[in-house]
Amino acid sequence: MNIQLGRSRTVRRAYGIDEIALVPGGRTVDPEVTDSRWSIGGIEREIPIIASAMDGVVDVSVAVELTRLGALGVLNLEGVQCRYDDPDPILDRIAAVGTDAFVPLMQELYSQPVREDLIRRRIAEIRDRGGIAAVSATPAAALRFGKAVAEAGASLFFVQATVVSTEHIGPVGRVSLDLADLCANLGVPVVIGNCVTYEVALQLMQAGAAGIMVGIGPGAACTSRGVLGVGIPQATAVADCAAARDDHAAATGRYVPIVADGGIVTGGDICKCLACGADAVMIGSPIARAEQAPGRGFHWGMATPSPVLPRGTRIKVGTTGSLEKILRGPASLDDGTQNLLGCIRTSMGTLGARTLREMQQVDVVVAPSLLTEGKVYQKAQRLGMGK
Repeated sequence: MNIQLGRSRTVRRAYGIDEIALVPGGRTVDPEVTDSRWSIGGIEREIPIIASAMDGVVDVSVAVELTRLGALGVLNLEGVQCRYDDPDPILDRIAAVGTDAFVPLMQELYSQPVREDLIRRRIAEIRDRGGIAAVSATPAAALRFGKAVAEAGASLFFVQATVVSTEHIGPVGRVSLDLADLCANLGVPVVIGNCVTYEVALQLMQAGAAGIMVGIGPGAACTSRGVLGVGIPQATAVADCAAARDDHAAATGRYVPIVADGGIVTGGDICKCLACGADAVMIGSPIARAEQAPGRGFHWGMATPSPVLPRGTRIKVGTTGSLEKILRGPASLDDGTQNLLGCIRTSMGTLGARTLREMQQVDVVVAPSLLTEGKVYQKAQRLGMGK
């Protein structure tokens, strides 16, 4: 729907996850017979969840455990894991520093250069322990370290930035990453993000991406929307990019999964993203709450250490249970932050969706009061959905 913003500008209305609701249809399905499997880059997973490539979320041990549990974790190649032989003392400092000194400390710690030997070592450590070695880098780092990532035997290579496009205009004399060439010649499936529009998603798929990351700025620890004013609410962004995926598949026969990345906290958020068209979600803060998470109960944005324009903060998320409890249960909390697979399957069953493809076709309505209607006591007492 177009809205007149002023005499010279017509704009489109966009919707966030909290503004929509999923509508049950004419049948239900027992959750036990729902099928939540999905695949990316030829790798099939039972749980459509990827843990974000953030230093407070994924390290080698978490990546291995997520693999065991049926999900996927992505290691940040430009984080502390690949700058320091022993990242534990560094993570201790990040968790202990005061709020005012946090960003300067991050800028100091991340000024240490990324080491190629550590990239190779971390990938080997994940593989040697039976994990799926999915790793992430910015386009500039992908240009520099892509060959090492491939030679080390990574299973998936995520190339991520706040915004990625196939057409990048850089300074004269500086080499820019050719995404199509990387996808064609790296020898490792390349997942590219982030984007929020139909046109860019389609261009990235045509460039050969094995998957597309969708979302700009909705993450719990991200401040890009405040710093840059850039972004589209997730429900609309996912639906637009899902349309690009379906049109690309119809034209080429190649299905490129899209992953909703950011702003996703509860099982309900995950289910809404799937219903909007996502094949999976990438989550950070819910995984940062795990006992095994490297963040010591904290979570921070990937762009926080930027030496010139930090775009992230550190939030305290606490620790609520093991990775297994968060992903597969049994849940001991009533707010939808544990047993996320159970949330997905129960929602699928309630909506009558046997597969994720059927989940992508369920009815969605705009419902701004969904999370507040009738919840006055929960809100007043800070219980359940009122926390």
